[in-house]
Amino acid sequence: MYRLALLAAAVLAAAPAAANDKFWHGVADIGEIGIPLAAGGISLYEHDRTGLIQLAETGALTVAATEALKYSVDERRPNGGTRSFPSAHTSIAFAGAGYLHARYGWKVGLPFEALATVVGFARVHTRDHHWYDAVAGAAIGEGSAYLFTRRLNRTTRLTAYGDSGGGGMQFATRF
Repeated sequence: MYRLALLAAAVLAAAPAAANDKFWHGVADIGEIGIPLAAGGISLYEHDRTGLIQLAETGALTVAATEALKYSVDERRPNGGTRSFPSAHTSIAFAGAGYLHARYGWKVGLPFEALATVVGFARVHTRDHHWYDAVAGAAIGEGSAYLFTRRLNRTTRLTAYGDSGGGGMQFATRF
């Protein structure tokens, strides 16, 4: 199931670096919708009803937090628009990717995390958002996923952590 995500990442990586804004808008729009849909599809394929509920909870918190911040902060976009902070495209994409990572592990989640990163890059590249809008969106989506999602298979775990003093990654497995 993660092979599809690897194929999509390879196609995006092969895209010309100097592609026009229309291309990058399309990438962001497809990623915002496609990643959460893929997450739901994978859960359906796995007959993971509990996972679908966790994905819905993740999505609800992500959208609520993102919209609340957009209307309370009302940051100006680099292209002149309003409600830049945080990036909704990025937060929704990372909610789906974070759910997959938290629920099914890094082999499934990591390719989708890479695709969600491309969504954030696209929003900054097209001047729809500042870099910090995309980073905040990613944090909201990932944070929501990790609040609601429980690991389906608890034998192996890869966890990232960080604070103002530093960060790191922790790998744990059961034998």
